[in-house]
Amino acid sequence: MQPTTHTEHFSSFAQFYPFYLSEHSNIMSRRLHFIGSLGVIGFVCMAIATGNWLWLPLAIVCGYGFAWFGHFKFEKNRPATFRHPIYSLMGDWVMFADICRGKISL
Repeated sequence: MQPTTHTEHFSSFAQFYPFYLSEHSNIMSRRLHFIGSLGVIGFVCMAIATGNWLWLPLAIVCGYGFAWFGHFKFEKNRPATFRHPIYSLMGDWVMFADICRGKISL
């Protein structure tokens, strides 16, 4: 796993997002992030539909599991979640939306 060279503090999400995207340059990693995000949506919908909130921990495991596997296996970097958890979570969903809009390729 290669250490990231970016240790700067980000004062806004707008500053962080280009860095986030640079940490997701591998298409397989992006695909795994996308699958994990779809799983999160599915598990949250199951929790709402069934009233069984035990689906929610599965949403977290699914989302982070697919994403982190992509980082360790394909990106060979440490997930930004460990350094910038809030911005990273926001980045996951902005990237998901950008993929859905066709702004980022899968």
